[in-house]
Amino acid sequence: MADQVSSDAVLRLFADGSTVVLQGLHRLWPPLIEFADSLAADLGHPTQVNAYVTPPSSRGFSPHYDVHDVFVLQVAGEKHWTIHAPVIDDPLRTQPWTDRAAAVAAAAEREPVIDAVLRPGDALYLPRGYLHSAVALGQTSAHLTIGVHSVTRWAAAESALDLVRVLAAEDRELRRSLPLGLDLSDPASVRDDVRTVVAALHEWLGRVDPDEVADRVRSRTWAQVRPEPVAPLAQATAAAALSPDTVLRLRRRLRCSLRDAPATADGERVALLAGRRRLEFPASTRDALTGLLATGEAKVADLAGLDADDQLTLARRLVTESVALVPDTAVQGADGGVDGVPASAPEPGPTGPGAPAPDAGGDDGERADALGTGS
Repeated sequence: MADQVSSDAVLRLFADGSTVVLQGLHRLWPPLIEFADSLAADLGHPTQVNAYVTPPSSRGFSPHYDVHDVFVLQVAGEKHWTIHAPVIDDPLRTQPWTDRAAAVAAAAEREPVIDAVLRPGDALYLPRGYLHSAVALGQTSAHLTIGVHSVTRWAAAESALDLVRVLAAEDRELRRSLPLGLDLSDPASVRDDVRTVVAALHEWLGRVDPDEVADRVRSRTWAQVRPEPVAPLAQATAAAALSPDTVLRLRRRLRCSLRDAPATADGERVALLAGRRRLEFPASTRDALTGLLATGEAKVADLAGLDADDQLTLARRLVTESVALVPDTAVQGADGGVDGVPASAPEPGPTGPGAPAPDAGGDDGERADALGTGS
């Protein structure tokens, strides 16, 4: 199978001094899943966890910088770290170190700002942009890197510009064709049109609602967090069989928030922001949704402020929209599999050198989790 690691190749490469990189452990190992999610919730910025296993007396990577903040947690062995000042402060994802390879190499020859050996239990913080490299000492070294993908002002700038693109498309003057017979090789032939466009964009930028920009930043950031997987067949079956005694549990790692929504002809509304999605409900569900978001779990019969029929209606929608789950449900197949997965299905392949990078897709985001460069 193409996605399987060749164990003999890993052994050969490791013996030759290569570092084994285990990417995306925040999506694979439950303790790190919970740790990374709790950290992201506290910081307000997406996180990731990779592991690096380096053979004795070998260097993991040449001097480089990351475009996200990094916490290095030394797990086993010892590693000598050399840190240098940035060649660019606070680099963005579009400004990788490879674009400044010569400057990075030159800076790495200067006096380091940190020259230290990390031992098991030690931690090192590397703000984005700081150059770093490390060499394992007398035994195999293993460390985790906790990447923190900072939400930046540039993210707000991008969201504002995206919004201007949407708004300005309604401007008929900006949709006009340029003159026939123009010569695009001569900047003067379109100078007046460009001035008109720039002036119009200035005007449209002044109309941008900061709250709408902030909401776009929230949506893009929340879309980077991959929520707990759902078992579609099992949850569909559970949704059809809901009763007042059924327990609902919010889907883990799904970022949710409740806010007012514009009223419709049917009455007042509330909006549930769930990941990058926006779901609207009657205002009568506010207390029930508020309570569920606060506690994380509730019986259908305990959804506040609703009669029995409306409780079931709300619960069924929350389950079918994958906002809440009915715990401990599964559909048993004829072959012994669960939820459509045959009992004989192969185990997923291991990660590491030679394996493809973790899938960045996700059911609640265009980019389910942020993946950066190695440390």
